[in-house]
Amino acid sequence: MENQYLKIEFSWENTIESAVHKLLEYKDKGILACGEFNGTTLYSDTVTMDGAYKEIIGKTKDEFDESQRKWREDSEKREAEFKESIPSLIGEWKVRGRQVLDQDKWDYWDKIVPVRLNDLYHGMELGCCLDIVRILNEDGSLEDAKKEIERQGHSGMSFGLVRVMVKEFCDRGNEFANYVG
Repeated sequence: MENQYLKIEFSWENTIESAVHKLLEYKDKGILACGEFNGTTLYSDTVTMDGAYKEIIGKTKDEFDESQRKWREDSEKREAEFKESIPSLIGEWKVRGRQVLDQDKWDYWDKIVPVRLNDLYHGMELGCCLDIVRILNEDGSLEDAKKEIERQGHSGMSFGLVRVMVKEFCDRGNEFANYVG
C-alpha cells in the first residue's frame, strides 16, 4: 500500500499537529502521501487530527491539550509551594551543612544555600554534595565517593556542579574532583 504514496519526512521540529497539516496539504492537492511520526505511519487520505493524536499518544487532541494544561497548572502550583518553603529550607540546609562540613566551610555554605535553592535543581545538589563530603570526611575511599556520585543519577551539568561543590567544601575535594574526572 505504501508504494503508491509519496513518502515524506517529518523533521525533528514537527509536532503531531504540524505533521497532520502537512499531510492535509498533500490531500488538498490530490496527492497521496505518508510519513512516519514517532513510529506511526500517517496517511494523507485518512489522517485526522484526533486520529493522529489517538494513534501516537493514545489521547485525542483535546484530551492531550487538557492534560498539558493540567500538568502546567500542577507544575506552577508545585513551584509556588517550593518558593514559599525556601526560607525554612535555607535554615534546614544550613543545619545539615554544619553536621557534615568543617567549621571553616560554614560561612561559604551559608552563602551558597539560598543560591542553590533558587536555581534549576532546587537544592538537590546540596544533599548530593553533603553525602559525598560525609564519605570523604569519614575516611571513605575515593572509589566509595565515586560510586556515590554515580548512584545519584546526575546529568552532565548536575554532575559537574556537585563535583565543583565537593571540591570547594571538602579538604579532599581536589583529590575527589581529579579522581572522577
